[in-house]
Amino acid sequence: MNRETAGPVSGQDVQHGTGVTSNRAFPTNYHPGNIDPFVLFERFYIDPERGFPMHEHRGFEIVSYMLEGGMDHEDSLGVTHTAYEGDAMRITTGGGIEHSEFPADDAACNGLQLWVNLPEARKEVEADYDDADAGSLPTREADGATVTTVVGEGSPLDLHTPMEYLDARIDDEWTWTVPDGWAGFLYGVSGAGTVDGDAFGQGDVLPASEAGSVAVESDDDPFRVVAVAGRPHGEEIVQRGPFVL
Repeated sequence: MNRETAGPVSGQDVQHGTGVTSNRAFPTNYHPGNIDPFVLFERFYIDPERGFPMHEHRGFEIVSYMLEGGMDHEDSLGVTHTAYEGDAMRITTGGGIEHSEFPADDAACNGLQLWVNLPEARKEVEADYDDADAGSLPTREADGATVTTVVGEGSPLDLHTPMEYLDARIDDEWTWTVPDGWAGFLYGVSGAGTVDGDAFGQGDVLPASEAGSVAVESDDDPFRVVAVAGRPHGEEIVQRGPFVL
């Protein structure tokens, strides 16, 4: 596997202006760049009475995947939806959308959020929203792991960028393979193990810049990682706060 770093790096804790805390995989001081076609990835933790009031986004797509608790979503398309553990939401911000995110049921929540760049030719597409409950995301038993496909083959969620987003619970050894010509990363959700022999745990990230395979082995059951890969656009990613130009 060709890696952008010599091995895993730690995610960086960041504090949003609204009081929400996240563990960000990239871009950070440890991994300052984006991973084309991905703009950023982080695990968010939202306490009761915190959250993100209505705000605007443009130029990319958002995939939110809930790990614990529930999150209320509302947007300028007129959509209101609550996503709970194992549910996912996809927002195409395109030429512009406003939305808010708050914890549901007066209880804390946490989950994962991925920003996927839109190619230049599709920056102004019409904004769109879709969601999928946990039961509609395909789950299969693989060698050494149970794998849920959040985005990819069999998932009801589609994006403008060809990509795959896997949630793997590893009880032995599982091999993650990045498709030819794609780039991506592994992120540690819980537990501990190794990736190609390097120690890997919660909040760790392994960027991957070319096709190949990574051996992911559990030291601590359950060891849970997400594996994300997509086809690069080959275009500069220019982020200006909530906008990706």
